[in-house]
Amino acid sequence: MSKKIILGIESSCDDTSAAVISDGYILSNIVSNQKVHQQFGGVVPELASRAHQQNIIPVVDTAIKNAGINKEDLSAICFTQGPGLLGSLLVGSSFAKSFALGMNIPLIAVNHMQGHIMAHFIKEKRNEIKSPKFPFLCLTVSGGHTQIVLVKSVEDMTVIGETLDDAAGEAFDKSAKILGLPYPGGPLIDKFGKHGNKHKFIFGKHKVGELNFSYSGIKTAFTNFLKKQKDSTFITKNLNDLCASLQYSLVQIILNKIQKAAKDYNIKQVVIGGGVAANSEIRIQLKNKAKSEGWEVFLPPQHLTTDNAAMIGIAGYFKIQKNNYGSISDSAMSRLKI
Repeated sequence: MSKKIILGIESSCDDTSAAVISDGYILSNIVSNQKVHQQFGGVVPELASRAHQQNIIPVVDTAIKNAGINKEDLSAICFTQGPGLLGSLLVGSSFAKSFALGMNIPLIAVNHMQGHIMAHFIKEKRNEIKSPKFPFLCLTVSGGHTQIVLVKSVEDMTVIGETLDDAAGEAFDKSAKILGLPYPGGPLIDKFGKHGNKHKFIFGKHKVGELNFSYSGIKTAFTNFLKKQKDSTFITKNLNDLCASLQYSLVQIILNKIQKAAKDYNIKQVVIGGGVAANSEIRIQLKNKAKSEGWEVFLPPQHLTTDNAAMIGIAGYFKIQKNNYGSISDSAMSRLKI
């Protein structure tokens, strides 16, 4: 059987990425970040789509060259269909369709969130990654999504809990902005929080039932708490403790929900994916829960947590195994569900 060499393209938000996957192994994974959004304190959709147009060709060209292959070696092209910013998605999908037509090879549309889940099945020749076995629970946490997904197979995934308002990553970034930290603020809260007392301040309690999430309440409580402080230097003096306490509050919501889901569905394998999966507090607390609850926890390598095309490529690779190909009519969808 000939090798399946797949080009993955990811353009759902502000990262332009292309990767080459050969029979499940990464040959290259190129990500071009967009610095233009930092001055605005968040992603500006129009600027993001323009930057994707500038980046897509050089990023794909670099991915193919770094993989040591020719474009004629490709078996298929995968692209992120959604969810995400529509303008950004259109750049990636349009390029993928044109490339696939020009090369006369199959086209495969991939759900971005499924890509985060399937990232745990990527193989790296220099870094052996243990993959989970079905069924398992996957917590996908990012700037745009917070979900608990019951994963029974590659083709059977069900969202059993999700945020009703802000996503976890959004709550981190918006709270960081209130503290005067630059965008993206989530990693900075993590950085400063490592040196603070996470029990110094309490920012409300999570009152949403079942397996759903809500972060707007804690974000509002955090904002109101700071507004009440009469000392103009309060944030500066307490920055580490504020970051640690806020992070602890946000992470505890995640832990409580995943613990309930694991009990409700009697599953001991817990997987995490998405950009916020790089957060050190989440990783530490999940490892602690694994010991106390008897879970087996799967944490992706740091370079595979944020948006990247390797996760799109591996998701497409598994679709090929099931002969689940797409077509030129598969359109970008900003609100695509799992």
